[in-house]
Amino acid sequence: MFVIVDNGSAHRGQRSIDRLQGAWPNLRLVHTPVHASWLNQAEIYFSVVQRKVLIPNNFAELDDVEQRLRAFVRHYEQIAQPFKWKFTRDDLHKLLARADNDRPAQAAA
Repeated sequence: MFVIVDNGSAHRGQRSIDRLQGAWPNLRLVHTPVHASWLNQAEIYFSVVQRKVLIPNNFAELDDVEQRLRAFVRHYEQIAQPFKWKFTRDDLHKLLARADNDRPAQAAA
């Protein structure tokens, strides 16, 4: 089983890998890149699902969970709005330009 996690302090580093894989030998912890803001979209969506669908978790049967999740997906597809990101394409270009300026000059071949 692969568990994909960000680099949050609760599951960062070799100690977390050792701890989790010690408890579940078939588990493989996979860390996302440090700057993986594209994953925030998935995190936001699952946070909404958790708050709106799974809490409280008063389901009598597993089928009830599936039905509630499917109904929510249909509903959310109708009402969802794009996220408003603050980090723009211009911000990215400025950041990359700064990184290029900070990079040591390559030795002439």
